[in-house]
Amino acid sequence: MGIKGTLSKGLKGTGKLRIPVSHASIITITALVLILFIAFTIRVLPMRWEIPAGTLGLNEFDPYYQFSLTNKMVTDGLLSPYLPTAWINTQQFYPGGLDMSQSLPSLPMTTAVLYGIISTLGVSIDLMSFCSLMAPLLGMLAVAIMYFVGKDMGGKTIGLLSALILALMPSLIQRSSLGFFDTETVGVLALLLFIFLFLRAIDPNKSFRSMLLYSLGSAAALLYFSGGWGAAYFLIDLIALYAFVLVILRRYTPRLLIAYSITFGLGLFAAISIPVLSPHYLATGAVLPVAAVFVVLCLAEVLRTNISMRTKTILASVFLVALVGGFAALWGFGDLTSIAGKFTSVLDPFQRAAQPLIESVAEHRISAWGSMYYELGICILFFLVGTYFTAKNPTNRNVFMILFGLTTLYFASSMVRLLILLAPAFALLVATGVLGLLKPFFTLLRETGTQATTKSKRRLNRVGREYSAIVILLIFGLLVTNFAFSPQTGGEPRVYNMAYSPLAITASSLPIAANEPIPQWRNMVSYLRENLQQTNVVACWWDYGNWVGYIGNVTTLCDNTTVNATQIENVAYGMMANETQSIKMFERYNTSYVLVFTTLQLPLSSSNQLTGGVKFGGYGDEGKWVWMADISGNAKDRFMSTGFMTADYQWSNKTAFGYNATSGQTVWNDMGLNSTIYKLMSNAEKQWADTNGFTAAESTSALQYFTPVYIAGLEVGYNTAAQQYGTLVPLVCLYKIDWDAYYAATAAP
Repeated sequence: MGIKGTLSKGLKGTGKLRIPVSHASIITITALVLILFIAFTIRVLPMRWEIPAGTLGLNEFDPYYQFSLTNKMVTDGLLSPYLPTAWINTQQFYPGGLDMSQSLPSLPMTTAVLYGIISTLGVSIDLMSFCSLMAPLLGMLAVAIMYFVGKDMGGKTIGLLSALILALMPSLIQRSSLGFFDTETVGVLALLLFIFLFLRAIDPNKSFRSMLLYSLGSAAALLYFSGGWGAAYFLIDLIALYAFVLVILRRYTPRLLIAYSITFGLGLFAAISIPVLSPHYLATGAVLPVAAVFVVLCLAEVLRTNISMRTKTILASVFLVALVGGFAALWGFGDLTSIAGKFTSVLDPFQRAAQPLIESVAEHRISAWGSMYYELGICILFFLVGTYFTAKNPTNRNVFMILFGLTTLYFASSMVRLLILLAPAFALLVATGVLGLLKPFFTLLRETGTQATTKSKRRLNRVGREYSAIVILLIFGLLVTNFAFSPQTGGEPRVYNMAYSPLAITASSLPIAANEPIPQWRNMVSYLRENLQQTNVVACWWDYGNWVGYIGNVTTLCDNTTVNATQIENVAYGMMANETQSIKMFERYNTSYVLVFTTLQLPLSSSNQLTGGVKFGGYGDEGKWVWMADISGNAKDRFMSTGFMTADYQWSNKTAFGYNATSGQTVWNDMGLNSTIYKLMSNAEKQWADTNGFTAAESTSALQYFTPVYIAGLEVGYNTAAQQYGTLVPLVCLYKIDWDAYYAATAAP
């Protein structure tokens, strides 16, 4: 056979090739890729405001702490914050500094490794921009894993629908959008990865070899989660509870004991090597239930054997006594350690009333029904239906889904921030509810002819397939309404509203999305970086400590890590006391400058005419001073014992400064008018009013020991504020302490 024949035969053979991919698989893959594209695209929408700046920043405040860790790892090695000696960052929480070795490593290490890889490949991008993009990338990856979790729970349809819902969950979008480089992004990813691997490990349909591999994988995921997010307590206790419930339901198998032992044995053993966790982690009240459930599993295994009832009773009693005795011994010797207050306050949210430092954070407050509906929308109904369908078919996976849904719902109701923990469970149960409702109607549509009537004594009229189509369209419309035309937000999609907004610093911490970046906070940190020394101590409220310290490159007294509550109380006292007492407090820290942030509101009529004096807007320290007063007042006894407060000069909460607890309004009294925070804010207000030809609504007193150095925002004119800033004027104000004037006034005669 010649060349022509050979080629002809070869081409014919090529025509017989078959791609081993079904049409259903192609559709599934295409749908998943589209969902991932949507998830990523939504999360990078804030880039619209970052492009004019020429670089990508970070959102909110905590991500700058994570960035500093990542930068250290990229510069000096992955273990540099921990070994050979702990890295103490004395620029933060001066003078004691921050022990950066007490940081969770998963997020910065992951980012440092990936950044090293792309740098080796020749990709040129600055580290902050890369960190900013890590959040959308990790969020998209979490959505991808959600598909596989949902697929195992109820098939490909559940997987795709739950992935889509998770991609559009506002709580997850908020904490995985551009710039939100914080622990939650890696936490949700690790949570879903662990669930996927552990449930496969105990799946009776998997081989013994697969069980071992999945158990090792779930142990690694547990290590990654424990080193990435403080909410690992939740996952650890959830799995312990799940294993215990399976025993109660008489669904114990040796596979469960093996998978449980490998997962927690290896995972927790490796986790305690992380400095911030240490071996004491195993003795915390949240981790000890793992040991208790392990004992229960061992007892269940023993009781499976063919022994007498008397022996079983004796063994059960011995196990019980050993369990109770072990806990009693740990308690008696003081080895049983408690978890941080903000974690226990999730279980008992009423504790926060006595902890103003925790309560001062908006995302730590109890979730009101309105905020839950604002977050979840009409899908709450599908969540309830999904819970019903899941409980109706109590397989092992469904038992887990019920526990996952109910526990996260409780925690999300207890603390606003934990709505992100509810998001994966909510997506799974909503998808289950939607599919459970649609399934019979899809079945009707696939049948030929008219739907047969149900058999009963009284025959019903035949129902046409068009009614099934109406129900399907109705459910589809409800879902579209929830995610595209949300009634709870006045028609604007909550998803869009959550994603399409500038970074906090790009908006100068104002609750608006202006057409252009609002530069006042960026101008201030640039001023600090260019005009002050790294060793200059700048006192400010802890909300802005990370911006001032990490971007402004100066030394600060407190920030969002809140590791030193006593020092935060001291700074709060320095803000709320009169100037003389304030300076006495700041003297302890060698403070050179005090920075405050205030916003002004232009009282405009419907025709954009000024109707009165310029007043405080409520979005800066003029809205946060109440927490400064409560936090410092909470330490009243300590301040009294140290002489900062006296019998004729003291406070326990904000009411001492003119706050009316009934109306929620403030009419500043003498103590309030003489507080340092009020005098600094009102001074800035007067300067802006004088500069722009307006009057200030608040009274102003002359400053004794503070000199204004730079006020970012004085350049904002009436037209800019009225037309671009929503009638708000942000003022970031830097004051220098006049130590000479203070010492001259307080010198002994």
